[in-house]
Amino acid sequence: MITLLFNFEAAGHNRQLSILLKMKKLLLIFLLWCFFPPVLQAQIEPPVHLRVNAYERHNTLRWEKSPSPNIAGYRVYRSKNGGTSYQFIGATTAEEFMYLDYMGTVSLPMQVIYAVKAYNQAGEVSEYSVPDTAFMHSLSDEELLDMVQEATFYYFWDYGHPVSGMARERLGSGETVTTGGTGFGIMAILVGIHRGYISREEGLTRLLKICNFLKNADRFHGAWPHWMNGTTGNVIPFSTYDNGGDLVETAFLVQGLLTARSFFDGEGAEPDLRNLITELWESVEWDWYSRGGNVLYWHWSPNYQWQINMQIRGFNETQIVYLLAISSPTHSVPASLYHTGWAGAPYYVNGKTFYGYKIDVGWDYGGPLFFTHYSYLGFDPRNKKDKYTNYFINNRNISLIHYAYCIANPQHHAGYSDECWGLTASDDPDGYTVHEPTASRDNGTISPTAALSAFPYTPEESMKALRYFYRSLPRLWGKYGFFDAFNQERNWWATSYLAIDQGPIICMIENYRSGLLWEKFMANPEISPSLQAIGFVNDPQGLDEWVDGPFKAILYPNPFSQHVFLIVDSRISVAAQISIIDALGRTLWMKKEYLQSGTQILSIDLDFCKKGLYYLKLTTNEGQNTLKFIKF
Repeated sequence: MITLLFNFEAAGHNRQLSILLKMKKLLLIFLLWCFFPPVLQAQIEPPVHLRVNAYERHNTLRWEKSPSPNIAGYRVYRSKNGGTSYQFIGATTAEEFMYLDYMGTVSLPMQVIYAVKAYNQAGEVSEYSVPDTAFMHSLSDEELLDMVQEATFYYFWDYGHPVSGMARERLGSGETVTTGGTGFGIMAILVGIHRGYISREEGLTRLLKICNFLKNADRFHGAWPHWMNGTTGNVIPFSTYDNGGDLVETAFLVQGLLTARSFFDGEGAEPDLRNLITELWESVEWDWYSRGGNVLYWHWSPNYQWQINMQIRGFNETQIVYLLAISSPTHSVPASLYHTGWAGAPYYVNGKTFYGYKIDVGWDYGGPLFFTHYSYLGFDPRNKKDKYTNYFINNRNISLIHYAYCIANPQHHAGYSDECWGLTASDDPDGYTVHEPTASRDNGTISPTAALSAFPYTPEESMKALRYFYRSLPRLWGKYGFFDAFNQERNWWATSYLAIDQGPIICMIENYRSGLLWEKFMANPEISPSLQAIGFVNDPQGLDEWVDGPFKAILYPNPFSQHVFLIVDSRISVAAQISIIDALGRTLWMKKEYLQSGTQILSIDLDFCKKGLYYLKLTTNEGQNTLKFIKF
């Protein structure tokens, strides 16, 4: 009896102790929930839709954010053994959904698998995301162009200002957005849609954001400032007296806006964008910036008025200012200002030859290469000329002078070659300055934007540079493509990106590949009448024209995309052989024709040719002539 009672009491005591322990545990859980709520959250979920783009020396990962709240960042893992095990290779912040894995020279082809984990503020880590596989392989030239365009596009897309959508002036510039760089960025977004990096709807939404911001941002007689605050739209002074309107930056912006107006030609919300762009375009007071004279002025400040007093004269990057000012339906200037302003300086016409290439207009040796890029992102210089020059040919010759200069390397800088060339304004070891092929302005700094933005003019030479930059200079590639510049002599490598350098790369490569931006800008109905008023005429000549012998001939159009027309004016009837030869000297196509006396047009389908430089050779018993042409 005593034993039974003892056991019963002991059992009751144990139950009471168990209940007390459970109550203490519940109390502890409650306290933890009160003071450390992240500890009790549901299991953290991994990011979704991981996708990997594979290249030769690097891979890029993109994903969508984890559905879980309070994400602090992401951890990236790589597997080289088919997913059996993973190695941690890096991390990003909660706002970064992209990672660049630069692996350098590897044995190709190679298969690599990636997965990403999310982690929260309490340090909890998710499971692996659904993995994705990269098949690294040797890239064709077309794939290299895709790679550069896509990486450069994301500078404007991922790094665009979150409030305004505008392009930040440079990597790390925070609130500072740039007007001209945004014009380039708008065109980059159109390329992104065309190439499938984003959807048409995504691009439309971003451009509506930008335009609505621009409508309410600081303006000065319709012109935007060089820099603005990306949240407020208030002017950020570019310099002491430059805190007002900048007509050149405004022109770069409007060039992009008009290209977008033509591109978005559909229904839905697209008419809203077109109307908004038209409103912005028509409110720029181009005529006011002439001060009633025969030249346009770059700046005006509400505090300092015209104190900078900088006239806009060429040859430089500003030709587009005059084209737009003359084209304006509401605040136009007379077409005569093109000649008294843009081309009115006594140093405009040149006529000299450098390294075998003639410059009709411009500085000796051509100046920095951005002169041949900024105005021509939208304005198509092909197959037309004013009374001074054919600007496509003139720009091509300037680009070839840069190329020849870097091969000759008269200053004996390290690294210069037929693969490593191109001088322009960019960052350099001493800050930011202009580089050009002269002794005083060549300090050994090469800027990738120079050669890569020259693709429409020098496709073969630019492709050499692209291959070299990517395959031989591992420190030059980053998550937004090629860094701004490098100087091998001083072992200096930029880690910066600038909107005004990134934009021409993606845009001019696209003009080389498809002519997209040229086509869309030139389709605006205001442009053609202003070109006619200026005096532009059709100039369907090739890069060379045959003038000697019993016949002369030209190719039209040149550059071309598929069909080219050989126009022959022969004084006699003669049997001829026409050959197409590539840049390596290989004969790709041959046909015999009997040329009648007089003028005749032969259509040649060159769909079998890849993009690049070719030669058409015409051989008769009277002799042989060769004509260069470009397929883009």
